[in-house]
Amino acid sequence: MTDRMVVLLHDDDNVAVTLRAVEEGEHVDVGGHRVRVLTNVPAGHKIATRDIAGGAQVTKYRQAIGMALCDIAAGEHVHVHNVGMPEHREHGRPMDDSPRPVRADARSDTFMGFVRPGGQVGTRNYIGVIASVNCSASVCHAIADAFKGDAMAAFGNVDGVVAITHQSGCAMPSAGDGIALLRRTLTGYARNPNFAGVLLVGLGCEVNQVGALAELLAPLDACPTRMLVIQDEGGVRETISRGVAIVQELLDVANRATRTVVPAARLKLGLQCGGSDGYSGMTANPVLGVAVDLLVRHGGTAILSETPEIYGAEHLLTARAASSDVAERLLEKLRWWERYAAAGGGELNNNPSPGNKAGGITTILEKSLGAVSKGGSSALKAVYDYADAVRECGLVFMDTPGYDPVSATGQIAGGANLICFTTGRGSVFGSKPVPTIKVATTTSLFERMRSDMDFNSGPIVDGSLSVEEAGAQLFRLMLSVASGQKTCSEVNGMGDREFVPWLQGAVM
Repeated sequence: MTDRMVVLLHDDDNVAVTLRAVEEGEHVDVGGHRVRVLTNVPAGHKIATRDIAGGAQVTKYRQAIGMALCDIAAGEHVHVHNVGMPEHREHGRPMDDSPRPVRADARSDTFMGFVRPGGQVGTRNYIGVIASVNCSASVCHAIADAFKGDAMAAFGNVDGVVAITHQSGCAMPSAGDGIALLRRTLTGYARNPNFAGVLLVGLGCEVNQVGALAELLAPLDACPTRMLVIQDEGGVRETISRGVAIVQELLDVANRATRTVVPAARLKLGLQCGGSDGYSGMTANPVLGVAVDLLVRHGGTAILSETPEIYGAEHLLTARAASSDVAERLLEKLRWWERYAAAGGGELNNNPSPGNKAGGITTILEKSLGAVSKGGSSALKAVYDYADAVRECGLVFMDTPGYDPVSATGQIAGGANLICFTTGRGSVFGSKPVPTIKVATTTSLFERMRSDMDFNSGPIVDGSLSVEEAGAQLFRLMLSVASGQKTCSEVNGMGDREFVPWLQGAVM
């Protein structure tokens, strides 16, 4: 189905994807017939394999990704200039209400993790310094910065001290969805198993009081938690000094933790994609999907998210939902996003981003079809609200924005102890306290950003590696990283500033 210039993903498709830039006048072999290139087409973009009438569907992955805005001749570049969204579309529905079986794997792969007193398992061993409000953010960073470099030499079993800060916590209603969401996110981080202990730091007069956060954590069997209030301590210098002393005590306790053998079922994997390109749905995303299916067969959990980026591909998820209730819950989330976007004068198709379009993605339908493939083929077991604690095993969905830092923040608050992030343009995202594995869509990206990319799915393009083989390799890498192998973002020191909670409600 491929030659050195283009790939046709399915015989029913009327577009193919270029493997390199092709120029006007060249000829390409597509699906057994020869097509003359009528316009220059960049690498990763689409070329019409046959004539497409104006108003007809443009198909890729055997799915509609848009409609032709005019007649498109075979050999033409197919992109935003001649393809648009359909005027009306209905959300997909599940085909039936029968349960979807999950094949259990006979073997049980393992990794080396930190087993916490409550039974959760961490892939890293951090101390967190968590701000209740933006007014305490600088103090949190000052406390964490005291433990950079040689200050950690005595704590060989601890990965570091990280400040978790944000731009909210005050000038908001003291009750309602906004503060409830912020508190759920902050307490979710505090109880993430990659933290061995946390220090909560507040100013004292804010709406989001540290005492309220501590009360929420108390019944959850969370890690050791301490509190400081700047106004009670006498100011910035006094709070930093006291905070450093408290973190020292927490480090002494955390350093006693050691890695032990645990089953792969204890992994909770957050699935992310960002900076996508025309290859994302061909290589990195389906590779991650294979790895997800392996994890699910081992009894583990994978969290698919970014609700606006499944728009147009939701039927692929509802068709394999564990029940009609799960399917309907997902569809209701999409309907909410349609209303939310419309209230702000926008629409869900304002995504793809300019970078996505430059990489060859034309519509949100095309992006979503590729993005959903990160979830593999497993049954969809549950749908969670943002930052809710994920308790179901298998493939689940968490409602989040498409903005990667906000989405990953929700997943980590929900308990994810590992993130896998596919990228075609090149993302440098990190996410302390949870390691992020970066998966490149092409060999050229992997080589260009070698110090930022952890896994190369590019060999799939030239046929030297199958999607299944690459997925198995990525699964093995996940286990290695969960056992302590550092990711590129960790080596580069990324992840201290990527806590970005989803903020809702009025700022007053």
